Amino acid sequence: MDGQGATSIASQEPGSEPIPLSALQHAVYCLRQAALIHLERLWEENRFTAEGHVLHVVADKPGSRRARGVRRVTGLALGAPRLGLAGVADLVEFRQEADGETAFPVEYKRGKPKLHRADEVQLCAQALCLEEMTGRPVSAGALFYAETKRRVEVPFDDELRRLTLQVVSELAEVFRTRSTPPPTVHRSRCRACSLIDLCKPDLAGRDVRGWRRRMVDRLIAEALP
Repeated sequence: MDGQGATSIASQEPGSEPIPLSALQHAVYCLRQAALIHLERLWEENRFTAEGHVLHVVADKPGSRRARGVRRVTGLALGAPRLGLAGVADLVEFRQEADGETAFPVEYKRGKPKLHRADEVQLCAQALCLEEMTGRPVSAGALFYAETKRRVEVPFDDELRRLTLQVVSELAEVFRTRSTPPPTVHRSRCRACSLIDLCKPDLAGRDVRGWRRRMVDRLIAEALP
């Protein structure tokens, strides 16, 4: 695909904070969740986040080794100034080709493959960073899931690249405006979100001011003799 979409996204203000690669995964899952975590700095641990943290403590240790003609680099710092992205790759395998090394990013995840594409978007964003850093195309990567202990190869086709650039654009606008999206209608995935008590998705679409007024009126009525 051409670079026009990427160029339009890159129009961030000079000195603006880059978008963390991890925020893209949150944004696909829920744009409000991404804003609560990365703008408002709110975070609540649950079993899922704790397991993910333990997995990445091991995976993100910087290092490099070569095995069977493949250079494996862990904890590799990534950046794409043109897109305003920055982060760390769990593992990048640099595979020797006739004309040089080709990058193959691998992201470690707890659990098993998901129905949504949050993990794939985060991995694709890593590929976009590697392409900008190395000047070489990155055609595929892999997601390693701790529960299944298997890799799932992910091709970076046009559809996934378009989705990734769209999420980058939406998140860049959130960062630019410093505005957290309102809660959406309560969905099944909200139950697994560690921020559900802070987000209050059950209040979406309600007259919050009216609800507060009714609550105050009821408390006053109960306090009166």
